[in-house]
Amino acid sequence: MNELLKVNYANDRITLSARELHEFLEIETPFKKWFGRMAEYGFSQEIDYREVMDKIVQNPKGGRPSTDYEITLDMAKEIAMIQRSDKGKEVRQYFLELERRWNSPEAVMNRALEYSRKQVKALMEENKELKPKALFADAVSASDESILIGQLAKLIRQNGYEIGQNRLFEWMRENGYLIKSGSRRNQPTQRAMDMGLFEVKERTISNPDGSTRITLTTKVTGKGQVYFVNKFLS
Repeated sequence: MNELLKVNYANDRITLSARELHEFLEIETPFKKWFGRMAEYGFSQEIDYREVMDKIVQNPKGGRPSTDYEITLDMAKEIAMIQRSDKGKEVRQYFLELERRWNSPEAVMNRALEYSRKQVKALMEENKELKPKALFADAVSASDESILIGQLAKLIRQNGYEIGQNRLFEWMRENGYLIKSGSRRNQPTQRAMDMGLFEVKERTISNPDGSTRITLTTKVTGKGQVYFVNKFLS
């Protein structure tokens, strides 16, 4: 796959430069004005984008570097779709392929294993008598990052219990962790939320026609990851 735009994989997510996207899309509107309009489509600062100083694009008159924004891949995809241009379609397909590779089972497990290895190494230095499973549990519980239920299924498989995403969803519904039916199907039950096993990410997105839509994503907390991995291993 040819690299259309440079992307960053820091902080365990894909981000890129808004200025470079603006340039690739061949937008005639000045960057500052254009990005201000794009940010009004339901995006949140410090969640979907953050301000950075562009060290490459220098002010022709000297002085401080120009302002740039580091944006998430989700934001970049929506911006590309909004443009309704051939360039927008091209780069959106590129982003979708990046996302597909990023979320492939191999890539997800490699990231999880790499993170676990780093945490295990730190814990080993503090206490060399810890057992491997305990180290894995501590590594996950030390993480502030929540993961999708599909990613949890991969972690459980990696630790020796064969289960897929659909079976894990079914098991959680049958055992009272997720709601079985209705408009809130597959969202956490109150009991599971009280246990601190899940969190629900809510996001309001403004559509180009002025309407809005709300998306809810159920994610497993660090505590929940330890709980469910130990549940299946035991």
